[in-house]
Amino acid sequence: MSTPAAVARPAEARAHQIDIVLAASRPRRRAGALTASATFGRRAMLKIKHDPKQLVDSIAIPILFTVLFTYLFGGAVSGSSAGYLTFLLPGTLSMSIAIVTMYGGARLAQDVTTGAFDRFRSLPVWRGAFVLGGLLSDAARYLFASAVVVVLGLIMGYRPEGGVAGVTAATALIVAFGLSLSLLWATVALLVPDPAVVISIANVVLMPLSFASNIFVEPRTMPGWLQAFVEVNPLSHVATAARGLMNGTGGTGGSVTWSLIATAAITAVCAPLALHLYSRRG
Repeated sequence: MSTPAAVARPAEARAHQIDIVLAASRPRRRAGALTASATFGRRAMLKIKHDPKQLVDSIAIPILFTVLFTYLFGGAVSGSSAGYLTFLLPGTLSMSIAIVTMYGGARLAQDVTTGAFDRFRSLPVWRGAFVLGGLLSDAARYLFASAVVVVLGLIMGYRPEGGVAGVTAATALIVAFGLSLSLLWATVALLVPDPAVVISIANVVLMPLSFASNIFVEPRTMPGWLQAFVEVNPLSHVATAARGLMNGTGGTGGSVTWSLIATAAITAVCAPLALHLYSRRG
């Protein structure tokens, strides 16, 4: 004769199995905004394995410009390579980050052309997670490129008078400006979903901003019309602010302010426009 406990055990086992089946059939909880953004950011980082050019350029561009210009023009511009490196390195740091921003837009354009974009839009997650995830990936690349420039400068003999705090503040300012440019290229990618076209447009914009600036030389030797352009060039203000923060020279409050204004203005225009295009596309 079976005992009540023996009868109860099979009943509990069956109930447990039923709970498992019901739990599997229930809809999963919707991923939060931060979780979804982090997932898309991780995906963008993993894509570098299939497109290593992004990582190669993040390393090659700062090394090329810093080493080449320091040893080719350092003596002619500042009288010594060491003296010129103090002037040049914060500028090449700013320029390197600005140049690699184009790859975020190219990545988004590729997702649009391959159809991955439409699949992501159909997922039950916050619409902005895809864009924010791309920005998180871009921030990681920018920090990596910044570390390459700073370490290279230290190897070459650069000693930032601003110390760790100055270098950190300059890097944060440059990365923030770079992320605003990422939003700009994301907007371009949603308007013109062709990676090659996005990179071409970015080069047309970034090359003049990089070379018609105070990154490589002081603008006082330039023609008046070019000096006027350099003075309103946002990349010049970012480079000047980074130079003052890293070298501890002070007097960079105006450049920092203008850099933040440019960053905020680009973000204020491009962020809502990119999200609008993202929601309306297709």
